[in-house]
Amino acid sequence: MASTETSPKAHKADDLAGLEAGLDALDSVQVRRTPVREVLLKKVLPPVVAALLVLVVWQLLVTLEVTDAYKLPAPSAVWDSLTTMWLEGTLLEVLWTSVSRALFGFLLALAIGTPLGLLVSRVKFVRAAIGPILAGLQSLPSVAWVAPAVLWLGLNDSMMYAVILLGAVPSIANGLVAGVDQVPPLYLRAGQTLGATGLKGAWFIVMPAALPGYLAGLKQGWAFSWRSLMAAEIIASSPDLGLGLGQLLENGRNNIDMAGIFLAIILILFVGIAIDLLIFSPLERTVLRRRGLLTKG
Repeated sequence: MASTETSPKAHKADDLAGLEAGLDALDSVQVRRTPVREVLLKKVLPPVVAALLVLVVWQLLVTLEVTDAYKLPAPSAVWDSLTTMWLEGTLLEVLWTSVSRALFGFLLALAIGTPLGLLVSRVKFVRAAIGPILAGLQSLPSVAWVAPAVLWLGLNDSMMYAVILLGAVPSIANGLVAGVDQVPPLYLRAGQTLGATGLKGAWFIVMPAALPGYLAGLKQGWAFSWRSLMAAEIIASSPDLGLGLGQLLENGRNNIDMAGIFLAIILILFVGIAIDLLIFSPLERTVLRRRGLLTKG
């Protein structure tokens, strides 16, 4: 009579088969592109509704005359200022002046902050010497650098870039240091075993593993770049510098033009949101998707 009991070898084979099937299921995560309709409903519609709600509340406050008209302009007055700048051909020029400065300064900060962060994270003596200074510089308001930068370099674009670098480099470097600190030591030992040491280890092992923290540092570095530039443009004014968003804001204050002030604030906010949506959000989604943490495209 045949035995109905299963042998230990059969049990072991079944367990291995189940384990392999589970691993295959984990590896074969299906990434699908989000339909356009779903993107519109979940990502586009909410901020549009929020913006419309702000406009409604804004207009309601103006209608109820909760304060003087020169303190709180109507949305139509701000729109008129925007239309005037567009018709005069100055709107895009003002935007480009500030955005080009900020992006170029951010790229310089990226080129300096990345190797500095790697050096601080990998060399104990450098970390002990420079680490606290970087942390202190990151907490220092960027506006504090405007006055010495003007005295050192004068009223020119070099002064603007110096303020941006002093504000953004510590954030980028500290972000990379934080990312490297979170890399499991096993990765580093495995890389050394495979011959990835020195620059190869930094490029092929450390940087990919520290990418989430590095991206967080880049986002913060951009925020510091943008804020530093606005502070520099507001404080340091000169015809040779051209008209940027910060100077547009200061001109509105000098002329007691609240519509112009609100327009400058909205444009500054618009640029910050646009850079995040066009550059940093896609980078974050790409990193998450490659690590299997995002299953929708």
